[in-house]
Amino acid sequence: MSIMDGHDSPISINKGSTTLAKALVSEDGGHWPVPEGTILASGVRRVVSFVLDTVIVSSILLLITGGDLINAWNLTLWASSDFHYSLAMLLILLVSHWLYWKYTGLYYSRSFGQKLMGLAVLAEDGSEMTSKMWEIRALKKLGYLIFPFSIYFGSYDLARISQRHTHQSNIDLRVGSIVAHANSLPPANRKHIK
Repeated sequence: MSIMDGHDSPISINKGSTTLAKALVSEDGGHWPVPEGTILASGVRRVVSFVLDTVIVSSILLLITGGDLINAWNLTLWASSDFHYSLAMLLILLVSHWLYWKYTGLYYSRSFGQKLMGLAVLAEDGSEMTSKMWEIRALKKLGYLIFPFSIYFGSYDLARISQRHTHQSNIDLRVGSIVAHANSLPPANRKHIK
């Protein structure tokens, strides 16, 4: 009779089709299966893609408004009786970014800044995001544009991205999305990415 009779073996062989990474994520409280081979986006790549998006949209708006978009940040104008000019430019800025993030997401599954950085946004299960998910995601990202809230929201979410094993921001958790390197996704999960 051996010492181990009647006891479970301390060593078990993984007979399932899951990878070690998937097993670790699910054991660590993860609530979504990581698509095979997926590399999640770092905070740095996400910040750079956000900056690129902001530069793209703001540059177009500066050209269209003949430079008047600058009044959205003109504190002197905000404090005057003509503050409505600043308010109008701020609304144009926010609505334009919301439309940009929503529709580039719907048509390309990522913004142009994310495309330049090789990223894609998808639902937590690796499927394509819905229109409602893109609307909420675009709306929540507007908080990054309003100073001084942008510093707080941006730094807080960047810290959350680097601390979470899923690399999800608070917006990602709210929407149910992940941001990953587009080329690391399996072909079935990137067929909708343009």
